[in-house]
Amino acid sequence: MKKLFILILLISMVGLYGCTTTQKGAGVGVLGGAGLGAIIGHQSGHAVEGAAIGAAAGGLTGALVGEQMDKKFCPTCGKTFPSDVEFCPYDGTELQWKQ
Repeated sequence: MKKLFILILLISMVGLYGCTTTQKGAGVGVLGGAGLGAIIGHQSGHAVEGAAIGAAAGGLTGALVGEQMDKKFCPTCGKTFPSDVEFCPYDGTELQWKQ
């Protein structure tokens, strides 16, 4: 069982390598939520249902957190933009990643 868990964890880490921050957040949230949900659900005899609910809640929460981290800002005017925008549409300054 422990070897299976380690194998799933390694495959998940490799799969998340090329993803956006939002996708990584959702993936980590799903894995963490499913694990915690299974542990909590096991206490009441419903491990599978707990894992499913935990995965859904963790995925949504992780995606929201990842989306907030995946932003750029304009150092000149201070406005925030999605990660796919390269230059500020207001003043043409190259955008920087928000830390």
